[in-house]
Amino acid sequence: MLKKVLTLSVVLFCVLTLQAQETEEQTINHMEIATIMYYDGKYDKALEELQLAKDSHTQIEWDKYHNMRGLIFLKNENYHSSIDAFKEAIIATRKKVYEPPVEDKPQREYLFRVFSGKKEVKEPVVKKPVFDPEKLRKDQIEEIYIYLSQAYYKAGEYINAVHALDAAGEKGRANASLFTLRAECYWKAGQHGSAIDALSRGAKLFPEDETLLKQKFYYFAELKLYQASIAAAKAYMKKVPANAQEYISLAQMLQSGGESEEAIKVLEEAKMKFPSSAKVHILLGHYYNQKEMPHITADLFEKGSFYDEKYLKEAAEMHRRNGALAHALYLNSMMKDKEEKTKQKVAIYIGKGEFEKIIGLKDALDRYGLLQNDNMRYALAYSYYMVKDYESAEAHLKKIEDDELFSKATVIRKNIEKCRNNSLECL
Repeated sequence: MLKKVLTLSVVLFCVLTLQAQETEEQTINHMEIATIMYYDGKYDKALEELQLAKDSHTQIEWDKYHNMRGLIFLKNENYHSSIDAFKEAIIATRKKVYEPPVEDKPQREYLFRVFSGKKEVKEPVVKKPVFDPEKLRKDQIEEIYIYLSQAYYKAGEYINAVHALDAAGEKGRANASLFTLRAECYWKAGQHGSAIDALSRGAKLFPEDETLLKQKFYYFAELKLYQASIAAAKAYMKKVPANAQEYISLAQMLQSGGESEEAIKVLEEAKMKFPSSAKVHILLGHYYNQKEMPHITADLFEKGSFYDEKYLKEAAEMHRRNGALAHALYLNSMMKDKEEKTKQKVAIYIGKGEFEKIIGLKDALDRYGLLQNDNMRYALAYSYYMVKDYESAEAHLKKIEDDELFSKATVIRKNIEKCRNNSLECL
């Protein structure tokens, strides 16, 4: 009888143990599946798995549950729900009871040693780190605060984002990008002095990081503190071999602030460092043109066109305006855009007084639809007038609709009438 009772007890114990293991495995699996779904980008499915874990009525790690929900909401751009979830995760972590890790003991091998009578061989003692639950709690909470700061930033709650970074302790000061985030939060909240101060504090902690200096340069520029901006830009360029675009950005910022001489100096330096940069040549040319230095401008435009042929039109146009019509025509001949090439060629021929050549472009003007442009039609009509083909001139003048050009066309038509009545009028 006793034997039967013992046997029954053992069976019952095994059944209960298996059920407990099965329940635990089921809960763990839901949490694990949710994690897998999150990393696969299947956020809705991950939330479903988390709900199943919650509904299982078993003990789950609530800190991980809420943290995972916060991360999913953050990815789904549901920022306010994300904030709430991260707050819950922090509360759960503060309440969490941390258990020391359980060592896996080779039970069967141990029993074998006891009953075999063999002498147990002592393995060398490995010093393990001291279990510190409060340190684990602190690290986990700080990490959640980092996520919370991101959610606040995305939600437009910039000062709360800064507070979250501060609450993150050491992790909130762990790298330069977090100071960039701090600065951006202050900047967007209108606290410009605090933004620059955040960048300065970050630069002291991370003196080798260049992004903090670059950000400070843009902030000084927006505040129109140009000398401070130049100093920040030069400090940045010492740390990082600046590219042509960064020189261009600095020059544009200076130009917009009325510091045209400084802008030209920056671009002249860039031109020496990046002689094959078309954009540097073109922008520098524009700045010289604003100072009424058209010949230097034309030369810079032409050099820029050597490295990027899309600037051929600007180069040819500048030479045309300077009266270097033959050279303008040479540059025009290398253009690949047939429509733009034809339009510019008309302007060059007018400058040279070669009206027959403009008439020779009539088919091209028609082919590219340029005669829909009243300016082009007027140029063709005027060319016919100058070579005394009055009938063709009038035919095109009648089709002009632009008010200003129509007035000019009326004058020409009156002159044509005079010429017809008295040929001596048109000698």
